[in-house]
Amino acid sequence: MTKAINNYDKTKISMAHVFLQYDQATMIHKYSLDYNSDWLYITFINRTYRIDRKTGSVQWSDNDFEIVHEANHNEAMTIYDVLCYSKDRCHLSHEFVNINSLSSVRTGNLSPNRGFFQNTADFFNGKTVALRNACISLSGKELEKGDVSFKLNLFPFLPIIIRFWEADDEFPASLQILADRSTLDYMHYETLMFALTHLFSRLKEEMRIEKG
Repeated sequence: MTKAINNYDKTKISMAHVFLQYDQATMIHKYSLDYNSDWLYITFINRTYRIDRKTGSVQWSDNDFEIVHEANHNEAMTIYDVLCYSKDRCHLSHEFVNINSLSSVRTGNLSPNRGFFQNTADFFNGKTVALRNACISLSGKELEKGDVSFKLNLFPFLPIIIRFWEADDEFPASLQILADRSTLDYMHYETLMFALTHLFSRLKEEMRIEKG
């Protein structure tokens, strides 16, 4: 029996075909990617991915591809967007701003006290030691502001800052995300949500590993 393909998989397959229409030599040069005749390699949230140069499929591994995993929708779409749609001369401003103030971002899904971010903040509440250790596991650089604050690399060329405050008697747990002002030169706003969703998934994964 053939497994039904959901809309996420359809989108991923479609983007794999789009990827093949772009000049891979340009991608290699722009981001100094490792490559061979079969694969392009890129690091995304402290994990190595490879893109098949003939099919566009994306895979990841934690052990030099002895064991291979297919990238999920959020992983693949973020990588495709950065490789295919980033501006030609994109570069960091080295100025971090709240992602809500990025020029193309509108209030709603990314509002810090609603939905997705608040659910994640609530998950982290009471787990500051585990969250800190998870950030360290992802090669984060610890910062000062907040109960837990780290600079993490979405990609080696694109950092992001997370700041977390525990709940107290007056306020709920709070999660603040700071991005380089030029982040949307590297990816679309929607893709930033995919990337953040995956970042939080990776942090939770590391926290579960530590908990055992």
